[in-house]
Amino acid sequence: MKNTCNASVESKGFCKYKATNGIKRHLAVDTLGFPFFTHCTKANVSDDQGLIEMLSDNIDYFKSKPVNIPKITILLDNGYHPKKLEEQLKKVYPQIMNKIRFKLSPKPSIEQKHKTGKTGFVPVQARWVIERTNSWMERCKSLVKNFERTLAHATTKVNLCFVRLMVQRLATG
Repeated sequence: MKNTCNASVESKGFCKYKATNGIKRHLAVDTLGFPFFTHCTKANVSDDQGLIEMLSDNIDYFKSKPVNIPKITILLDNGYHPKKLEEQLKKVYPQIMNKIRFKLSPKPSIEQKHKTGKTGFVPVQARWVIERTNSWMERCKSLVKNFERTLAHATTKVNLCFVRLMVQRLATG
């Protein structure tokens, strides 16, 4: 997310892949697209490191989760490195891999595309859950760019956006 002139130097980072100066918003959502965890980092922080920070900040959730219920599956896109994530998270909480598992989002092969008669970009159904969540977040005008001076304020602003969204859903339901 691009920064505005209000953002402080401490919260600015340059993402070489998107050539933007700003922040990254990391989201963990459920199957309906509602957030479990949110976290903001400088744009130059890798996706892997951002996920590690987000899960580390919320490690108490995983510590309190009983071992005898099924593992939480965290679906990742192909930009993540599950082995690296497992190694880093085991340093934070050694039993975490007894409670979660990582799965890379399937990417349709060229043969699968030809069988369905499609070419080019083909959407993956499970991946569109997070994309829909991102579009909900972008409806909040204050989240179109990063106006906040700190990363903690940016994370709080994202959380407030989702609180507003869920209250609206409850009011209409």
